Order: sequence, then C-alpha cells, then structure tokens
Amino acid sequence: MKRKLLLANLALLALIVAGAVHLRRAWEEAHVREDAVLRKRLQPAPPPPMPPPPAAEQVKAAVYNDIAQKMLFSKDRNPVVVVEPPPAPKPIPMPALPLFHGVLDLGDGPMAIMSENTKAPHRDYQPGDKVGAFKLVAVNNDELVLEWEGQTITKSVDEMLDRSVAPPPMSGVALAPSAPVAPKPAVAPAPAAPGGDLSPSTKACVPGDSSPAGTVVDGMRKVIKATPFGSRCFWESVK
Repeated sequence: MKRKLLLANLALLALIVAGAVHLRRAWEEAHVREDAVLRKRLQPAPPPPMPPPPAAEQVKAAVYNDIAQKMLFSKDRNPVVVVEPPPAPKPIPMPALPLFHGVLDLGDGPMAIMSENTKAPHRDYQPGDKVGAFKLVAVNNDELVLEWEGQTITKSVDEMLDRSVAPPPMSGVALAPSAPVAPKPAVAPAPAAPGGDLSPSTKACVPGDSSPAGTVVDGMRKVIKATPFGSRCFWESVK
C-alpha cells in the first residue's frame, strides 16, 4: 500500500515538474516575442512622388515689349509710329480779273461786254459763259459775279472797268503835231446782211454795212444802239 502511494506521489511530482517546465518554456517564448516586438524599429513611410516640373514656355517677342519701351537708349522703344501728314498743297494764285467794258441788253437779259485782258478782243458774255479762267455767273448795271476754282467773286462795275483807254486831252493844252496820216483807201459798201452769230437770236453787223437801223433781211432786223463806248450794231430776230 505504501509502495502504491509512493508511486502515485512520484507520478504526481513528475507531472508537476513537466507542467512547470512547459510553463517555463512558454513564458520564455512569450518573453522573446515581446522583446522582438519592442525592439523592432518602425520604418518611415516613403515620401510621395514629386510632381513633374512644368514645361518651359516658348519665348515670344511680345514678352519683351515692356522692356523695350522702358529702355531709354532704344530708338524704337515707342511702338506708336507717328506718320506725318503730307504738306498741304500750295494755293493756286488767282489770275488777273477780266476787263469790263459795258452792259448790253437785247431783250434776252443783260450781257457783259468784256475781254480777257487788254490785248484780247471785246465780246459779249452771258451768265454761264467762260471768260478766260473765270465763269460769268451774273451781271447787272452795278456789279458782276464771277466764279473761279469754286470761289465766288463779286466785283463792282467800277472795279472791273477797263481804264487802259487814254482819256481825251484837256482843253487848253497844246499837243505836239503828229505825223500826217495817209488816207485810207475807200471801202465799197457791203450789202445789207447779218454777219456771224452773237447769240441764238442775234447776229453781228458786217463791216462796211451802211444800211440804216430797222432794215429787215432774212427775218433779222438791224439795230443800232448808243453805248458809253460808241454805237453798238447788231441784228436781232424779228418777233
């Protein structure tokens, strides 16, 4: 009986020792794992990838506009090109006015007896006719209205009167004797007939025509009128 009890105690002791050994081993393994975990260093997280650098912008000439304008020693720093206007044309000088010799009215309205200059022949001009470089616009006994290069020129009759004719000699003044003038050959009288056209309803007299005023030929009547410059002869249409 004692022997069985001893064996049982020995078996119990062996079981206790085996349990203790097992617990010791488990504790050591746990301790090793704990040390490994505590001693393990944490690795830092990798940095985020860097974005790619921006593409280089292409250089343009307009970028340097501000720099060019602020460079004091640059001749072309002002982008505004000043274009000088062409010089104004010189005004054309107005030619000399024609000469006025009188007014003639044949029933169709007044006509001015004028000449372009002292050497030009006298003739009658109606409003609208050209007198040299001028155009006759209107005429009456007091003034004439001319047009030249778009300008209207109004002159009194006295301003345009031809004064190149020498005045008659004063009484009591002795004149030097002139050389004798040879007599002109006699001119045969011309037949009574109208000459060239002066206007649509008047014709000129033929030199040498001695027919009296009132003579009617081919539907034209001869008229002789006194003017400040002598007798004026013309033919007018018989109405």
